[in-house]
Amino acid sequence: MHLVASERIKLFSIATPWVCGLFAVVALVAPAVLTALTATESRLPPTVASTQFGYQLAMVAVLLLAALAVTSEYQSGTIHGTFQAVPSRTPVLVAKAAVVAGYGFVIGEAAAFTAWLVARVLAPDADLALNSPADWTIVAGTGPVFALGAVCGVGVGLLVRHTAGAVALLVAYPLMAENVITLIPRAGMVIHRWLPLNAVTKFLAGTGEANAGRDGGNATVLSDSPLAQGWALTYFGAFAVLLLAAGITKARRRDA
Repeated sequence: MHLVASERIKLFSIATPWVCGLFAVVALVAPAVLTALTATESRLPPTVASTQFGYQLAMVAVLLLAALAVTSEYQSGTIHGTFQAVPSRTPVLVAKAAVVAGYGFVIGEAAAFTAWLVARVLAPDADLALNSPADWTIVAGTGPVFALGAVCGVGVGLLVRHTAGAVALLVAYPLMAENVITLIPRAGMVIHRWLPLNAVTKFLAGTGEANAGRDGGNATVLSDSPLAQGWALTYFGAFAVLLLAAGITKARRRDA
């Protein structure tokens, strides 16, 4: 437990987690506010899914804060002291991932429910009640998704080690790379179905029940993943664990 406490102190002693956490909340809440305020003018009335439209951008913030929690230590040199105190390295890196994942979970739940609540207050006539498992999944499921995303970010930070490289990768991949892959002739769509963020979108959005059965519109475009929702989250979790394991393995085999 002392490793977890130590990593918690290190994480919150810098501005990065606070700034990224605030950005994640704003990224989820702002689109929900806009959707609710234009409810009477739009042909697409707000839905529970539309209150979570900004989750992809918020996920980028969580990925970045997780990676920067690692790369900032490499850049400042404090990782040397950490590895001297824990020569095996694995326990302290697992503790770091656990702390960042816990923070990611809190950010996800706080941001998702705030976005939903604000939209419900601003558009009281819209059907935004959490009446079905699909409604609860797309809102409450954001916390587990962000927690696993944070684990991915730690893994990338350990593999890349440099802040600029980690930031470039973790901004470009969620916002562009998976969609670009669909442009590959023949194989693109097949590959896309199994990409991690596409899979986790399947967990959150399902088949569109929380968006009145619509695909896209004022909510996230539905995933083409062949996995069921529960298996989609499991698949993303396995990817996160493998990425973290790869990062820890690399950290153990090379000098800090």
